[in-house]
Amino acid sequence: MNDVELRQLVPQVLSVLVRRGADFATAEDAVQEALIRALAAWETDEPCDPKGWLITVGWRVFLDMTRSDATRRDREVRFDTEPPSGGAPSADDTLRLYFLCAHPDLTSSSAVALTLRAVGGLTTRQIARAYLVPESTMAQRISRAKRTVSRAGVDRPGDVRTVMRVLYLVFNEGYSGDVDLAAEAIRLTRQLAVLVDHAEIEGLLALMLLHHARRPSRTRPDGAIVPLAAQDRSQWDTRLIAEGVTIAQAVLARDQLGEYQAQAAIAALHADASRFEETDWVQIVEWYDELLRFTDTPIVRLNRAVAVGEAVGAWAGLAALADVDEHIPRRDAVAAYLHEKNGDLELAARLYADAARNAPNLAERDHQIRAAARLNDVRRRL
Repeated sequence: MNDVELRQLVPQVLSVLVRRGADFATAEDAVQEALIRALAAWETDEPCDPKGWLITVGWRVFLDMTRSDATRRDREVRFDTEPPSGGAPSADDTLRLYFLCAHPDLTSSSAVALTLRAVGGLTTRQIARAYLVPESTMAQRISRAKRTVSRAGVDRPGDVRTVMRVLYLVFNEGYSGDVDLAAEAIRLTRQLAVLVDHAEIEGLLALMLLHHARRPSRTRPDGAIVPLAAQDRSQWDTRLIAEGVTIAQAVLARDQLGEYQAQAAIAALHADASRFEETDWVQIVEWYDELLRFTDTPIVRLNRAVAVGEAVGAWAGLAALADVDEHIPRRDAVAAYLHEKNGDLELAARLYADAARNAPNLAERDHQIRAAARLNDVRRRL
């Protein structure tokens, strides 16, 4: 059994323990310990029933943990010494974990970490490496999240939109270490789509697939950002694009439009163009107008301004940009691009330099510095 197959058992095993009365925080710790024991014990002798093995070991670990607690006697009245008999966990049990991890009392970062642990089956070390933080920091974050869920109880879970937001955060926050968070988010979203019939979940899955398909062309080997216009489209994953477009078309036909579906439609239009110059910017602007009805955020308005600049002209894009507050991150970068497109190289170079100073990460900073240097070099040669 490979690592992904093993992690797929985690929510099922955790669901059994929680459904049979274990508190969420202790049960989650017990399942993680069972996973560690499985990795050692199964190396030479994998059991015939891996899930049953994990449930048995996880339950015994849970009992050991509760016996060491100060309230040991009260708890032992409620629990037998052997794992209770009963049916396998249902889809509803796994779904319940999604909603518990999206508990309204949790911060976004805590909900993401807890989802990756309890539903994704990742270890604290793997999550810490993926988010480039010390393992101790991630352990504290996960412990606080589990305490919050246990303290607040399981009667106030998050809703499906909160679950989708958490999965989208997992997808967007990058990848490093030995776990690809984008691929993990896609795996979990596929699972959720099977459990829940909701148009926006399908839209989210299509959006993830279409974005993930372009990933190989987005950076150079040295980590430098490659803008959309310069990306080598032969590197795009046509299989993922085809799947994403098929899902997007099917869900849009249900006429239950939402923000993830609108974003998927925009991504599909980008994927459909064999060259940047063939992009249907007019349709993209129309979809951004639809998206604004659902989520009128600065980032949506920034992206719409770029699309307007491509569809109508740089002057129109700059006019659209006037609706965005000057202090919004990445606004200078968008303004620089549109001024460059409009022929004002001096102002564009200045704005690229400003964007570099305010860049949210090193890759974007370096990209803006190179853009400013490129324009200054052009100006010197004119």
